[in-house]
Formats: sequence, C-alpha cells, structure tokens
Amino acid sequence: MEGNSVLIAFGLTIFAGLSTGIGSALAFFTKRTNPKFLTASLGFSAGVMIYISFAEILVKAKEVMIKGSNEIMGNWLTVGAFFTGIAIIALIDKMVPSYENPHEIHDVSELENPSDIKDKKLMRMGMFSALAIAIHNFPEGIATFTAALTDPNLGVAIAVAIAIHNIPEGIAVSIPIFYATGDKKMAFFYSFLSGLSEPVGALIGYLILRPFMGPMVFGFLFASVAGIMVFISLDELLPTAEEYGEHHISIWGLIAGMAVMALSLLLFI
Repeated sequence: MEGNSVLIAFGLTIFAGLSTGIGSALAFFTKRTNPKFLTASLGFSAGVMIYISFAEILVKAKEVMIKGSNEIMGNWLTVGAFFTGIAIIALIDKMVPSYENPHEIHDVSELENPSDIKDKKLMRMGMFSALAIAIHNFPEGIATFTAALTDPNLGVAIAVAIAIHNIPEGIAVSIPIFYATGDKKMAFFYSFLSGLSEPVGALIGYLILRPFMGPMVFGFLFASVAGIMVFISLDELLPTAEEYGEHHISIWGLIAGMAVMALSLLLFI
C-alpha cells in the first residue's frame, strides 16, 4: 500500500514538473500568447494554492502537531513551520538574480523580433531562466509529493495548480533559446529539463526525510509546504497574472480557483 502511495505521489510530481514542456510546445504553435487566458489561469492557480494551504494543509498539519504534543505547542509549531516554509522559498528567490528570475516571465509577443536583442543575450536569458526555474521547482516537487503522499486527492489539486503555473515558465525558457539558436528541439529540451527538478526534488526529499518521517516531522513538513505555496502564489503567480492582463481578470481567476477548490473539498467530506 505504501509503495502504491509513493508511486502515485511521484507520478503527480512528474506531471506537475514536466508541464513546462507544455509551455514550450504552446510557444511554437502560437505567435502571440493570449494575455487574458494566461492571466485567468495564473490567478486560478494562485486561488487553488492559497485556499488549499489555509483551509486544508495547515488544518491537517495542526491536527498532527497537537496530537504529537499538546494544543499550545502544536499551534506554535504549525505557525513556525508555516513561516519556515516561507523563509526557505524566499531565500531561494533571493539567490536568483532578478534579471533571470522566472517570476519575470515574458510574453511571447515581446520576443517575436529577435533582432531587438543579440542572440548571445537571448541564449543567456533562456539558459539562466532554465536554471532559475529548476531551483524554484525543487521545493515545489517536495510540496506536491508530500501532499500526494498524505492525501492523493489533495495531491491531484496541488499538482494541477503547479502544472498550470509551470506552463508559462516553459515559455520563458524555450522562446529565448529558440530565437538565439533557431533550434526548436534544443529550446524544448532545456525547458523540459528545467521541469525535471520537480520530481528530483521530491525523490531527494523523500530519501533524506524517510528515516525521520514520524507524525511530528510530517506535520512540520506539511505546514512548511503551505508556507511555500502561499509565497509562490503571492510573489509569483499574482504579480505575473497582473503583468499579463487586466487586474480584475486575475482576481476573478483567483476567486474561481478558490471556489473550485472549496467545492472539491466539500465533495470529499
């Protein structure tokens, strides 16, 4: 049973990570991105991740923590773990130079004229974007894997939310490399490779933490995952959604994501 749970969790993590390849493929089939669709999608993803973090993940983490200690200590540990997760992802974010930061995702249409920027600069931007996205995807892999291991239904929701926001990241990697080299296969390869860090992160995290994986460690890790996802939503998804299109579209996307997530949780009560 445990083996099946691990395989399901790992499969969902692979799906979420390799969706960067979808972004690469989309970039080659369209000359111009659809800003409104991307804005709504990113807002939707943020809504799913924020709602599920506060309504489900933190609640479950707190229950485990209280059961393993007492009510006061359990609450303190849950809050501490939540902000530890935020601190970890914020530190990773700080280590990535702002120019190459995957949060600064470019519209495909901005890169339609390769003569505007030299090939070397484009290649450098694409390669550094791939590296930056790989770094950011690492903790996301742990988040998806941990959630899926605890609750497969929760894992599916998180995997889909992360997959949605990985699609424009794939575009950010593939387009600059394609215009620099003219090689679609190379562009797709590096974009696809950047997404591999998600299942790699899950695998390494699982192997390292498995010997210590008691209820308290699991609860602490789970609460940290909530912090990571809230930070990603507020620092990456919503600002990027705002840049792509109208403010209200991103907010309606956010609310729709929350509503869908709330409905799906109610159906599984």
